[in-house]
Amino acid sequence: MAQTPPRRSAYRWFLDMPTRWGDQDSQGHVNNAAYYFYFDTLVARFLHGLGRLGAGGRAETFVVVETLCRHHAPAFFPDVLSGGLRVARIGQSSIRYEIGLFRPGQETACAEGHFIHVQVDAATQARPLPVAPELREALAPLMAPDARRV
Repeated sequence: MAQTPPRRSAYRWFLDMPTRWGDQDSQGHVNNAAYYFYFDTLVARFLHGLGRLGAGGRAETFVVVETLCRHHAPAFFPDVLSGGLRVARIGQSSIRYEIGLFRPGQETACAEGHFIHVQVDAATQARPLPVAPELREALAPLMAPDARRV
């Protein structure tokens, strides 16, 4: 059963992401695998802006443990997609980000999904670490009490 796509207003932080010629498949629309690239880019750019990603010498890093994408409508090159981000849950060592991708001028998502990070020891990338209080504070404006469980 098809679900109604989420609306742009459900997300808290946005980033414009141009599609690339190579993102298309033989059917002329953005290939399903490219959406995961957009999801990863959106979360990484947000964390990089907080100084939590890409800074050498940090004791912690993030690993992706789960991701999902639900497609509602195709996107095409040369669309510039607007990626919306919200946080559905912050656990002891994990963060569930929810993402909506919007074509220009569209109020409903062409794709939506989630992306779960676990914070781990950077040296071993195995031992989960608690989400730091300052990161919890930085994520608070992105919290969505009405977030769908995708």
